[in-house]
Amino acid sequence: MHFLLRHTTTYRYASAVTFGRHRLMLRPRDSHEMRLHDATLSITPVPSQTVWQYDVFGNSIALVDFAEPAEVLAIESTLDVERFPFAGTEHLVAEHARHLPLAYSAEDIRDLAGLQERHVPDPEHAVDRWAKGFLNAAGEAPGLPETLPVLHAMATAIRSDFTYIARDAYGTQSPLETLKHGSGTCRDFAYLMMEGARSLGLAARFVSGYIYDPGRDAGADADAPVIEGGGATHAWAQIYLPGAGWTHFDPTNALDSDGALIPVAIVRDPAQASPVSGSWEGKPADALGLEVEVTVTRKA
Repeated sequence: MHFLLRHTTTYRYASAVTFGRHRLMLRPRDSHEMRLHDATLSITPVPSQTVWQYDVFGNSIALVDFAEPAEVLAIESTLDVERFPFAGTEHLVAEHARHLPLAYSAEDIRDLAGLQERHVPDPEHAVDRWAKGFLNAAGEAPGLPETLPVLHAMATAIRSDFTYIARDAYGTQSPLETLKHGSGTCRDFAYLMMEGARSLGLAARFVSGYIYDPGRDAGADADAPVIEGGGATHAWAQIYLPGAGWTHFDPTNALDSDGALIPVAIVRDPAQASPVSGSWEGKPADALGLEVEVTVTRKA
């Protein structure tokens, strides 16, 4: 599947303000699952310096400095990407990893430990109880739950039992809050699934990127299923399964395939995956607001 993405972030101010360094996570890495044909970054005012580097996870980062004050800061990223979805994940999972509890090898544990440990205190074991409720979801004999059906059941339950509410404010709510309120946005649902998987002993990562929503594409099928998270950045989880590797799970939509997901940044914790972050100096009243526009269209 071949996509054209356009992501525009615009900050407006009542008078000219001074901009500090901005950090951008807008460029995906070319890989066997996604080919990056072209990437264009346009910024107004023109930066005095742009430095590209990799973060600790290997994500591509742009560090942008500005010399002149301005009333508007506009950042536009355009990507031409081709996505190659995983097919038949079931047969790729190693034999020893097909049932829970799953034991990673000593070699894998050295690299996965920080991604396997729980990140959010759960003194009442609310996330534990919720996650362990899926262990017999596939009708397996006690003690022999199948790994993939359990994870698919978890993603499907988030999709069906929780209410999706778009939220523009920065930050991700705690999985405990998501369970309590029964609602959240895509990044909240991804974090809940990550902590649920970690409570079952699995390593999990947070993915920030985009999702193709046929309902927002004028040239797509009018009967396409409803997709949540289109028109903005999207978030989901990756779970490490020996044999299959890092496997995508989108609990917001419980997709059958990962082909509609376009990953950009992959991190340990949601706070590490802000697409645009930075600082400015001026009067608090100068800030007029933020506008974000994302379009994902499928190319012929």
